[in-house]
Amino acid sequence: MEMRVLGRTGVTVSKFCFGAGMFGYFGNSDEAECARMVDRSIDAGINYFDTSDVYSHGESETILGKALKGKRQDVILATKFSLPMDDNPNHRGNSRRWIMEEVENSLRRLDTDYIDLYQVHRPDVTTDIDETLGALSDLIRQGKVRMIGSSTFPAEQIVESHWTSEKWGRERFRTEQPPYSIFARRIEADILPTCQRYGMGVVVWSPLSQGWLTGKWRRGATPNDTQRQNLQPHLYDMDRPVNQMKLDKIEELAAVADAAGISLMHMAIAFVCAHPAITSAIIGPRTMDQLEGLLDGADVVLSDEVMDAIDEICPPGINISTDDDGYVAPEIGDKTLRRRATSQQVHEAARETISNIEAWREKQGKK
Repeated sequence: MEMRVLGRTGVTVSKFCFGAGMFGYFGNSDEAECARMVDRSIDAGINYFDTSDVYSHGESETILGKALKGKRQDVILATKFSLPMDDNPNHRGNSRRWIMEEVENSLRRLDTDYIDLYQVHRPDVTTDIDETLGALSDLIRQGKVRMIGSSTFPAEQIVESHWTSEKWGRERFRTEQPPYSIFARRIEADILPTCQRYGMGVVVWSPLSQGWLTGKWRRGATPNDTQRQNLQPHLYDMDRPVNQMKLDKIEELAAVADAAGISLMHMAIAFVCAHPAITSAIIGPRTMDQLEGLLDGADVVLSDEVMDAIDEICPPGINISTDDDGYVAPEIGDKTLRRRATSQQVHEAARETISNIEAWREKQGKK
């Protein structure tokens, strides 16, 4: 297993990072098999393990922590926070209040005294980035966290985080964890160059594009009842034109892989590992058989001819589908943020607010 330095941290990690997103009820609750997968990964040279508090609502961290018992000092352990853990509005996001609470929960579930890399799972527009960086800096000083990173941050927010760190003397994000695959190449245009300028390590998720590049999804051979298909059926709805486009491109990519004498899956992972900004690619197997299949491609290196052929089929800097974006800015999801309100709309909103206040006051008076 090739080893690479994680940005400018001086920490050396394996080219493949074991992602434990499938540990727990989301994928595999068999703790014994999960432990065997961790042991097999270590035997294969993987020293980097990644999870998150939200994966199976903490069960992934718990299973991974048990599997690493007695091996903790020899691995780089990463986890994340930010996504909702339950219906409590304060059990999510990037506030100091939640960070200080949730890091203790993760440390307990992982059964460890420290986290090597603590990552912000997604941006939080309701929280000042200095609030987040301040809390994370305190955790580093306390020894509970060794390094901090971001995940699926837009390039401009990565830049803002570094500016804030420099201006206010905060610890800075040392890594970024974006989605990247043959089908999802948008980050080549902005995020990857930005990370290179700031000396950040890049650890990519979904190098197989949510399973599309495993080789299972082909014309006339579409699998049924796969784990992801059950959990996220819209991603594999073949009535969607974009999915038909993906099937067409898979046939072209498979021909390139066949000509190179490798599998489509191994070509897809080798592709993301070939970019000079990428430190490590997260593999997220659910079963031992899947892990073995992924490990078989650890040494695959693509020629310039294969890379050029991939560029022709899936052009650089473009995502085939918005399914692979990972993060959608609020301004895209909420049309009201893109349209200047008319005077009438402002007045109507004010009247609604006043009405709500009066209704609340009336309700309080009856208590």
